[in-house]
Amino acid sequence: MGVVSEIDDEDRADALFHALADRTRRDIMRRVLAGEHSISALAAKYDMSFAAVQKHVAVLEKAGLLVKRRQGREQLASGDVTAVRSVASMLKELEDLWRGRIARIDELIAVDDTTLDEEDRSCPSSTPSTTSTTEP
Repeated sequence: MGVVSEIDDEDRADALFHALADRTRRDIMRRVLAGEHSISALAAKYDMSFAAVQKHVAVLEKAGLLVKRRQGREQLASGDVTAVRSVASMLKELEDLWRGRIARIDELIAVDDTTLDEEDRSCPSSTPSTTSTTEP
């Protein structure tokens, strides 16, 4: 049962990041997070067809990043703050993972530097003597 949940989480992450991978969809998200917009008002903001904007909105809706509702003849879209927070949470998990790895690398480098310092102190200097010898 835990494996199925992980697969579902991974599928959800894929959908979220796929939806946010497109510049136009990210811009749509910024707009609908700031307030509810009709799809036709959104379409007027872009140099593309109404159908193309509808497709972008559909991708965002399928990923759960925005919610559509009908008011009369218009469809209104608003951003789902909870979904955006889940994206932020996923990114935070990845950040924590990488920060942990970097910290471990820093620890290994520090241990290696300490080991080298100790070796330098325990070995006599291998630099040539500066005293000159004269040949007869």
